[in-house]
Amino acid sequence: MSIPDHARCNFQTLLRAAADGNLALMECLDAETGAHRYVICAVGRDSGDYVFTPFGHLADDNPYDAYLPPDPDDPGCFVRPEAPS
Repeated sequence: MSIPDHARCNFQTLLRAAADGNLALMECLDAETGAHRYVICAVGRDSGDYVFTPFGHLADDNPYDAYLPPDPDDPGCFVRPEAPS
């Protein structure tokens, strides 16, 4: 499975912002749920104003429980949790 170009481009932008010291962590509200989110933003300037570009939010609780990684034995699939017996 391939990561799309827009995601690669955003990741490279995020890496550049980190290398330049231009990252911020902002507390925001989720636009759909209203829940508090801690959002990773790149910081830029526009005519003397700061511009914050959101890239994503930090995982709530345990991030290992929030995501399923690619399956190393089948690159087209994801690791699935075992069903309880």
